[in-house]
Amino acid sequence: MINRLMHSKLTDYMSRFSHIMVIYGARQVGKSSLLDIVFKDNDNVVWFNGDNITTQDTFRTLTPSLVPVIMAGKTIMIIDEAQAIENIGSKLKVIHDNYPNIKIVATGSSSFDLSNKINEPLTGRFFQFMMSPLMFSEMLQHHGYLKEKECLNIRLKYGYYPAIVTNPGFEAEMLTNLAGSYLYKDILMWENIRHSDKLDKLLKAVAYQIGSDVSYSELGSLCSLDSKTVEKYISLLEKAFVIFRLPSYSRNQRNELKFAKKIYFYDVGIRNAVINNFSDIESRTDNGAIWENFIISERIKLNAIQGRIVNSYFWRTNTQVEIDYIEESDGRIEAYEFKWNPKKANVKVPKSFSEAYPNATFKVITPDNLHEFIC
Repeated sequence: MINRLMHSKLTDYMSRFSHIMVIYGARQVGKSSLLDIVFKDNDNVVWFNGDNITTQDTFRTLTPSLVPVIMAGKTIMIIDEAQAIENIGSKLKVIHDNYPNIKIVATGSSSFDLSNKINEPLTGRFFQFMMSPLMFSEMLQHHGYLKEKECLNIRLKYGYYPAIVTNPGFEAEMLTNLAGSYLYKDILMWENIRHSDKLDKLLKAVAYQIGSDVSYSELGSLCSLDSKTVEKYISLLEKAFVIFRLPSYSRNQRNELKFAKKIYFYDVGIRNAVINNFSDIESRTDNGAIWENFIISERIKLNAIQGRIVNSYFWRTNTQVEIDYIEESDGRIEAYEFKWNPKKANVKVPKSFSEAYPNATFKVITPDNLHEFIC
């Protein structure tokens, strides 16, 4: 059993606050398994599955008087896939306001649908958490630093989805199935998109451009889509926790790119499945880009679970001088460069950056010192 960092965070928040707990995350990252573990052998829990028709009907007609009937004296309510329930935000507000002793945990496989349904009705009444695939720091706690370091090449090929990590030898087959079966499920449902072929082409084009700043018009020409549709699809893929965007950092220096953006995958295994390439990392021409995607996504996940409030960017000038990753927090600027080959770690901070931001720190992250960045 691999312990998830979200376990202690969820139990801590539930003991401290009366707020509703909302857990977002892509399908198959382990939200339901987490709740099974947290509330194992707890007889004070009532479980609901939002995909169940009876559950949907029950909540559609929910009134304050019905709440004690469905809870039957129990005080913990779990609602999995809550976004499937009509007006779920308003229904949760009814329960919370009339029965503040009832602890509520709701999960959703998309921030797009569930956020739209709960943000306004539940203002000030809920905490939200993002649950990701497994993390380097979680696996380190599971079987130690040396063992996980030995698995690094495997992680860079197949990623960190729980089913992939726990079924060695079947990674490629399971990832291909996972990407094909689950990747677009929410998006196709939200937007009533009948054919996913252009979405396939778009995501494949994005996968080939990780580590590079992207142009929506260029992506559109590759996929026969207009730039507005590309931006819409990118936003939906981001809300489904498939990808995330990294903007360029600028304080209005004349030579800095101000509106550029990069796109990364939350899980590099999904990225490799999209382009159907599970070659060994050492022999690949894109290993530098994969390393960059992996290490940034691990940092993003770690910041989220630790509750660190930071702004994340990359930095580039008009003359293509670049820094891979920037974090800004409380007025501090931390700059990082990522090198897959430790022999290339002797990189100096660009002079134009140090002159513009003399108080910024700079560090190069390789597989030799990744623990300094993602643990």
